[in-house]
Amino acid sequence: MKKTKLVIRLLAALIAVSSLPCLATVTVQQDNVVYDLGGWQQAVAEGSLGIIDPKISKARVWLEGQAREDNSFRNVYQGMARVAMGYQLTDRATIWAGYTYLPGFPVNYSGANTHFTKYVGQQDVWPAFRYILPTDYGTFTFRTMIEANFLPGNNNEVRYRPRQMLRFLHPFEFEPRLSLITWNETFLIANTTAHGGQSGFNQNRAFIGAGWTFNKNFRFEGGYMNQYIEGAHYSSTSYDHNLIMTSLYINF
Repeated sequence: MKKTKLVIRLLAALIAVSSLPCLATVTVQQDNVVYDLGGWQQAVAEGSLGIIDPKISKARVWLEGQAREDNSFRNVYQGMARVAMGYQLTDRATIWAGYTYLPGFPVNYSGANTHFTKYVGQQDVWPAFRYILPTDYGTFTFRTMIEANFLPGNNNEVRYRPRQMLRFLHPFEFEPRLSLITWNETFLIANTTAHGGQSGFNQNRAFIGAGWTFNKNFRFEGGYMNQYIEGAHYSSTSYDHNLIMTSLYINF
């Protein structure tokens, strides 16, 4: 009973912290917020290169793909492909260097002044650090990533965007394969650029859902994600996306 109460308190605290950046920004931009419904689907594969040669077992690879819909599921507005190489410092800590490609097809929402009306292709390079902390109550994951965003039409300027994720996974005692999962990720813009937005708060993503572990190699997760973006699509209009998110994780 004590463990259950503590898990509930941890979950409530994480959700409360997750909502603070969004609430503060919505208060300021409330008249220019567009609310929307959509979905994200992703597949993430990660594993050790020790399957090739045991001598490089500490080297890791991360492969990821996403499809994203908005406008009440009527528009596939963005895709994402990510690849990274990592090195496992300890059983809990890993450093990464990666590349992300995001093809986008933004929609002209009512009241939005989009800078790009058709195809947008964004490329990112980034280092990242991840730390996994198992506890008696569940597993916490901390991930810090610093993106260099190469945005079309940004006058050859590079936008630097730090992002910080905190994730919590709690297996249920009555069925250890079933887990409660919640996470929050906050994005900041480090420098002001022509079409990359002003420095400061950029967006926040908060997720709550459940996961099912089939075996040590496959896990499925699904739930609700709120994504609040300030000044999205290179305009003064902010977006509050309510998303159904599903994920397949593959470990090798």
